[in-house]
Amino acid sequence: MTWLVKWSFRFLSAWPLWALHALGWLGGWVTFVASPRYRRRLLAHASQAGLTAQQIRRSVGEAGKMMAEIPRLWLGRPVPIRWSGQASMEQAQSTGRGILILTPHMGCFEIIPQAYAERFGSTNPITVLFRPARQPWLRDWVAHGRERANLFAAPTNLAGVKQLIKALRAGQTVGLLPDQVPPAGQGVWAPYFGRQAYTMTLSARLIHSGQATPAFLWGERLSWGRGFVLHVYCLGLPNGARVSEDAQAAAAQINAAMEALVRERPEQYLWSYDRYKSPKGAAVASPESPGG
Repeated sequence: MTWLVKWSFRFLSAWPLWALHALGWLGGWVTFVASPRYRRRLLAHASQAGLTAQQIRRSVGEAGKMMAEIPRLWLGRPVPIRWSGQASMEQAQSTGRGILILTPHMGCFEIIPQAYAERFGSTNPITVLFRPARQPWLRDWVAHGRERANLFAAPTNLAGVKQLIKALRAGQTVGLLPDQVPPAGQGVWAPYFGRQAYTMTLSARLIHSGQATPAFLWGERLSWGRGFVLHVYCLGLPNGARVSEDAQAAAAQINAAMEALVRERPEQYLWSYDRYKSPKGAAVASPESPGG
């Protein structure tokens, strides 16, 4: 099985992006039809956020595209990329402070650290937080596929967090997915699209510990395999407020910023992600929780 997966990835990495997206669109719909659990979760989350029927249908295909494009991004030739809001990022870097890139499970989040390292990495490297695969062969192979000059990876443990803080204090850039459900004890319950979601406190901790500027980005997937646009949504919170020192309030602030970003193109958000799960050992959110 190991050799088959590796062969498939290398084979698909040579495909044009439009063909991978066509394959992914088909795979997304096959999964949606064949898996009742997947279908129920996607529909429940998308409906919770108020998506229209047309947006939900589009999200099914976009989720499949997200998976199908990975071989090309890891092992294939570079894909077309352009920036929207690049000047804002350059201005943030000129301050000498660290930058914390926050992006949800939306569009092509895999392309963001690659594109950043290529455009800004020579003067400002980026370190991203990632959860290593459990299988040793897959862990090493994925790490190899993600390797880029001026792009470093930090594991999801205490050593990785220290690595992120060190990078931020050195005025470098760090990236993570703040809508990823953390382990029990590393998050708080905060509202997300009208429902309580266990939300990591790490984002706010990094901002305060590294005296960093939060930057909200997402990678838009263009139609017909035309590539991607990296949107710098905003630097700092959209309303200009400071990220709170209180963990509960900060989680709500960051979730609200994620919501605003997702609503830009909701069909490209990964609604099938189990965002509202309760990690083992975490206290269950109460109806009286703030924002509930």
